[in-house]
Amino acid sequence: MARSKKKAAAKVDPEYLRKQREQMLRKHPRKVLFNAMELAAIDEYCSRFKVKSRSALIRQATMERVMEGLEESHPTLF
Repeated sequence: MARSKKKAAAKVDPEYLRKQREQMLRKHPRKVLFNAMELAAIDEYCSRFKVKSRSALIRQATMERVMEGLEESHPTLF
């Protein structure tokens, strides 16, 4: 029976991890206003797909759209 080798956990500099966490902190609040139909659609989606965090859903959808737009309009050389 062959022995399985245990992989040694790569040690990461704690200072690097601290800086990474610091960069990911959300410090810039923004407000978004929805009409009744938009809010009903969001509520329906959250209940149907058992989404627990509406803010995470909205943030993810917004960032997907932003990143998609940036990819489509990247600078070209020619």
